[in-house]
Amino acid sequence: MRPGPRAAWRRPLVEGEEPDARFTLANERTFLAWTRTALALVVAALALEAARELVLPGPAGRVLVVATLGVAAAVAVQGCVHWRAVEAALRSGRPLPRAAPVWLVAYLVVAAVGAAASLGLGG
Repeated sequence: MRPGPRAAWRRPLVEGEEPDARFTLANERTFLAWTRTALALVVAALALEAARELVLPGPAGRVLVVATLGVAAAVAVQGCVHWRAVEAALRSGRPLPRAAPVWLVAYLVVAAVGAAASLGLGG
């Protein structure tokens, strides 16, 4: 029986040549930056939830909390996918993959902050 696509994610990358340690470490630092951003968004969602009744009561506050958690999950997944793609490219000598759509994350964060500000000021 062939392993499924998820099994490929559990296997370490060993194909190809071992890349220069500087590139591997730079790739890991980038992954950690994505992880820190995701954790910061989780903390922001928790802070929003803790102060939701004071700042943004009602369903709009809940939607903002859930949306912030969704962005955090998307950032975490994107960081993992990008790390894996860059590591595979480094090992195989292929060009590096295109940069992740960081502009999308920036727009989502700005939209969440704008929604919180407008809903908070309107209430």
